Amino acid sequence: MRLDHVSFAAGPDGLASTAQRIGGLLGTDFVDGGVHPRFGTRNVTLPLAGDTYMEIVEVLDHPASDKAPFGQAVRARSALGGGWMGWVVSVDDIAPIESRLGREAVKGNRHRPDGTELVWQQIGVNGLLSDPQLPFFIQWQSPSEMHPGNGATGDYSLACLEIAGDPQRVSEWLGETVEAPLEDVKVEWVAPNGTPGIVAVQIQTPHGLVRI
Repeated sequence: MRLDHVSFAAGPDGLASTAQRIGGLLGTDFVDGGVHPRFGTRNVTLPLAGDTYMEIVEVLDHPASDKAPFGQAVRARSALGGGWMGWVVSVDDIAPIESRLGREAVKGNRHRPDGTELVWQQIGVNGLLSDPQLPFFIQWQSPSEMHPGNGATGDYSLACLEIAGDPQRVSEWLGETVEAPLEDVKVEWVAPNGTPGIVAVQIQTPHGLVRI
Protein backbone atom coordinates (compact mmCIF):
# COMPACT_ATOMS: atom_id res chain seq x y z
CA MET A 1 0.00 0.00 0.00
CA ARG A 2 1.48 3.33 -1.05
CA LEU A 3 0.47 6.83 -2.03
CA ASP A 4 -0.37 6.80 -5.75
CA HIS A 5 -1.64 10.28 -6.62
CA VAL A 6 -3.51 13.38 -5.51
CA SER A 7 -6.54 14.78 -7.35
CA PHE A 8 -7.45 18.40 -7.91
CA ALA A 9 -10.84 19.30 -9.41
CA ALA A 10 -10.86 22.00 -12.08
CA GLY A 11 -12.52 25.29 -11.24
CA PRO A 12 -15.28 27.07 -13.16
CA ASP A 13 -12.72 28.29 -15.70
CA GLY A 14 -12.25 24.71 -16.90
CA LEU A 15 -9.48 22.15 -17.10
CA ALA A 16 -7.13 23.98 -19.48
CA SER A 17 -7.16 27.24 -17.51
CA THR A 18 -6.78 25.48 -14.17
CA ALA A 19 -3.84 23.44 -15.48
CA GLN A 20 -2.22 26.55 -16.93
CA ARG A 21 -2.61 28.43 -13.64
CA ILE A 22 -1.20 25.64 -11.45
CA GLY A 23 1.48 24.78 -14.00
CA GLY A 24 2.53 28.43 -13.86
CA LEU A 25 2.89 28.25 -10.09
CA LEU A 26 4.99 25.09 -10.35
CA GLY A 27 6.98 26.16 -13.38
CA THR A 28 6.06 23.13 -15.50
CA ASP A 29 3.37 21.82 -17.85
CA PHE A 30 0.78 19.12 -17.29
CA VAL A 31 0.33 16.25 -19.76
CA ASP A 32 -3.05 15.55 -21.40
CA GLY A 33 -4.22 12.32 -19.78
CA GLY A 34 -7.36 11.75 -21.86
CA VAL A 35 -10.94 10.75 -21.04
CA HIS A 36 -12.32 8.35 -18.40
CA PRO A 37 -15.35 7.01 -20.35
CA ARG A 38 -16.77 5.06 -17.40
CA PHE A 39 -16.70 8.09 -15.11
CA GLY A 40 -17.56 10.94 -17.48
CA THR A 41 -14.38 12.85 -16.65
CA ARG A 42 -11.02 13.75 -18.19
CA ASN A 43 -7.69 14.75 -16.72
CA VAL A 44 -4.21 16.16 -17.13
CA THR A 45 -1.31 14.76 -15.12
CA LEU A 46 2.08 15.72 -13.74
CA PRO A 47 4.51 12.88 -12.94
CA LEU A 48 6.24 13.24 -9.59
CA ALA A 49 9.15 11.45 -7.92
CA GLY A 50 8.53 8.11 -6.25
CA ASP A 51 6.01 6.81 -8.80
CA THR A 52 3.42 9.34 -7.72
CA TYR A 53 1.63 12.01 -9.70
CA MET A 54 -0.80 14.89 -9.49
CA GLU A 55 -3.92 15.02 -11.64
CA ILE A 56 -6.30 17.84 -12.43
CA VAL A 57 -9.66 16.45 -13.43
CA GLU A 58 -12.89 17.90 -14.83
CA VAL A 59 -16.35 16.50 -15.31
CA LEU A 60 -17.76 16.13 -18.83
CA ASP A 61 -21.31 16.72 -20.00
CA HIS A 62 -21.88 12.97 -20.12
CA PRO A 63 -24.45 10.65 -18.48
CA ALA A 64 -21.68 8.62 -16.82
CA SER A 65 -20.66 11.62 -14.71
CA ASP A 66 -24.06 11.58 -12.98
CA LYS A 67 -24.00 7.83 -12.29
CA ALA A 68 -20.38 7.10 -11.36
CA PRO A 69 -19.30 8.11 -7.83
CA PHE A 70 -16.01 9.49 -9.20
CA GLY A 71 -17.87 11.73 -11.64
CA GLN A 72 -20.16 12.85 -8.82
CA ALA A 73 -17.15 13.68 -6.63
CA VAL A 74 -15.52 15.76 -9.36
CA ARG A 75 -18.77 17.57 -10.17
CA ALA A 76 -19.40 18.37 -6.49
CA ARG A 77 -15.90 19.77 -5.92
CA SER A 78 -15.93 21.81 -9.12
CA ALA A 79 -19.33 23.21 -8.17
CA LEU A 80 -17.69 24.59 -5.02
CA GLY A 81 -15.15 26.43 -7.16
CA GLY A 82 -12.68 23.60 -7.68
CA GLY A 83 -9.79 22.56 -5.48
CA TRP A 84 -8.33 19.48 -3.84
CA MET A 85 -10.68 16.53 -4.17
CA GLY A 86 -8.77 13.67 -2.59
CA TRP A 87 -5.78 11.36 -2.37
CA VAL A 88 -5.41 7.85 -3.71
CA VAL A 89 -3.60 4.80 -2.36
CA SER A 90 -2.29 2.05 -4.65
CA VAL A 91 -2.47 -1.61 -3.61
CA ASP A 92 -1.09 -4.76 -5.24
CA ASP A 93 -4.25 -6.73 -4.48
CA ILE A 94 -7.58 -4.98 -4.08
CA ALA A 95 -9.45 -8.13 -2.95
CA PRO A 96 -8.78 -7.64 0.80
CA ILE A 97 -10.11 -4.08 0.52
CA GLU A 98 -13.24 -5.37 -1.25
CA SER A 99 -13.72 -7.89 1.56
CA ARG A 100 -13.23 -5.29 4.28
CA LEU A 101 -15.55 -2.70 2.70
CA GLY A 102 -18.13 -5.31 1.70
CA ARG A 103 -18.41 -4.38 -1.98
CA GLU A 104 -16.69 -4.92 -5.29
CA ALA A 105 -14.19 -2.63 -6.95
CA VAL A 106 -15.22 -0.96 -10.20
CA LYS A 107 -13.24 -1.03 -13.41
CA GLY A 108 -11.62 2.16 -14.62
CA ASN A 109 -9.96 3.01 -17.88
CA ARG A 110 -8.57 6.03 -19.64
CA HIS A 111 -7.68 6.57 -23.28
CA ARG A 112 -4.60 8.68 -23.74
CA PRO A 113 -4.37 11.02 -26.74
CA ASP A 114 -1.83 8.66 -28.37
CA GLY A 115 -4.44 5.89 -28.33
CA THR A 116 -2.99 3.79 -25.50
CA GLU A 117 -5.38 2.66 -22.80
CA LEU A 118 -4.73 2.61 -19.07
CA VAL A 119 -6.79 0.13 -17.02
CA TRP A 120 -7.26 -0.32 -13.28
CA GLN A 121 -9.74 -1.18 -10.54
CA GLN A 122 -10.77 1.23 -7.82
CA ILE A 123 -12.88 1.21 -4.68
CA GLY A 124 -13.76 3.64 -1.90
CA VAL A 125 -14.92 6.73 -3.81
CA ASN A 126 -18.20 6.61 -1.89
CA GLY A 127 -16.13 6.97 1.28
CA LEU A 128 -14.44 10.02 -0.21
CA LEU A 129 -17.85 11.48 -1.11
CA SER A 130 -19.12 11.17 2.45
CA ASP A 131 -15.85 11.99 4.21
CA PRO A 132 -13.24 13.72 1.98
CA GLN A 133 -10.33 13.05 4.36
CA LEU A 134 -10.52 9.37 3.32
CA PRO A 135 -8.47 8.18 0.34
CA PHE A 136 -9.78 5.71 -2.17
CA PHE A 137 -7.90 2.63 -3.38
CA ILE A 138 -6.60 1.69 -6.82
CA GLN A 139 -5.02 -1.44 -8.27
CA TRP A 140 -3.30 -0.80 -11.58
CA GLN A 141 -3.66 -3.50 -14.22
CA SER A 142 -1.58 -1.76 -16.89
CA PRO A 143 2.21 -2.32 -16.93
CA SER A 144 4.20 -0.17 -14.53
CA GLU A 145 5.90 1.67 -17.40
CA MET A 146 2.45 3.08 -18.32
CA HIS A 147 1.83 4.49 -14.84
CA PRO A 148 1.22 8.27 -14.96
CA GLY A 149 4.10 8.79 -12.54
CA ASN A 150 6.51 7.15 -14.95
CA GLY A 151 8.93 9.53 -16.62
CA ALA A 152 9.33 11.86 -13.64
CA THR A 153 12.68 13.63 -13.67
CA GLY A 154 12.94 13.82 -9.89
CA ASP A 155 12.78 17.62 -10.01
CA TYR A 156 9.21 17.59 -8.71
CA SER A 157 8.03 15.63 -5.69
CA LEU A 158 5.23 15.56 -3.15
CA ALA A 159 6.63 17.02 0.05
CA CYS A 160 3.59 17.35 2.31
CA LEU A 161 -0.15 16.78 2.45
CA GLU A 162 -2.12 19.11 4.71
CA ILE A 163 -5.25 17.21 5.66
CA ALA A 164 -8.13 18.43 7.82
CA GLY A 165 -9.33 15.40 9.71
CA ASP A 166 -8.57 12.66 12.17
CA PRO A 167 -5.59 10.34 11.58
CA GLN A 168 -7.24 7.63 13.66
CA ARG A 169 -10.30 7.67 11.39
CA VAL A 170 -8.10 7.43 8.30
CA SER A 171 -6.05 4.59 9.81
CA GLU A 172 -9.23 2.62 10.48
CA TRP A 173 -10.30 3.15 6.87
CA LEU A 174 -6.91 2.04 5.52
CA GLY A 175 -6.75 -1.00 7.77
CA GLU A 176 -3.25 0.03 8.87
CA THR A 177 -1.60 3.14 10.23
CA VAL A 178 -1.94 6.20 8.06
CA GLU A 179 1.86 6.59 7.96
CA ALA A 180 2.31 3.24 6.18
CA PRO A 181 1.35 4.23 2.61
CA LEU A 182 2.83 7.71 2.84
CA GLU A 183 6.48 6.76 3.42
CA ASP A 184 8.50 9.86 2.54
CA VAL A 185 5.53 12.22 2.25
CA LYS A 186 4.93 14.34 5.34
CA VAL A 187 1.34 14.76 6.57
CA GLU A 188 0.19 17.69 8.64
CA TRP A 189 -3.16 17.18 10.33
CA VAL A 190 -4.81 20.57 10.52
CA ALA A 191 -8.21 22.01 11.48
CA PRO A 192 -9.49 18.91 13.32
CA ASN A 193 -12.85 20.58 13.75
CA GLY A 194 -13.01 21.97 10.23
CA THR A 195 -14.42 20.52 7.03
CA PRO A 196 -12.48 17.27 6.41
CA GLY A 197 -10.32 16.82 3.34
CA ILE A 198 -7.07 17.97 1.76
CA VAL A 199 -6.45 21.61 2.63
CA ALA A 200 -3.23 22.02 0.64
CA VAL A 201 -0.41 20.08 -0.97
CA GLN A 202 3.22 21.14 -0.86
CA ILE A 203 5.27 20.22 -3.92
CA GLN A 204 9.05 20.46 -4.08
CA THR A 205 10.16 22.08 -7.34
CA PRO A 206 13.56 23.18 -8.74
CA HIS A 207 12.56 26.69 -7.66
CA GLY A 208 11.66 25.73 -4.09
CA LEU A 209 8.62 24.53 -2.21
CA VAL A 210 5.22 25.50 -3.68
CA ARG A 211 2.01 25.24 -1.66
CA ILE A 212 -1.15 24.75 -3.67
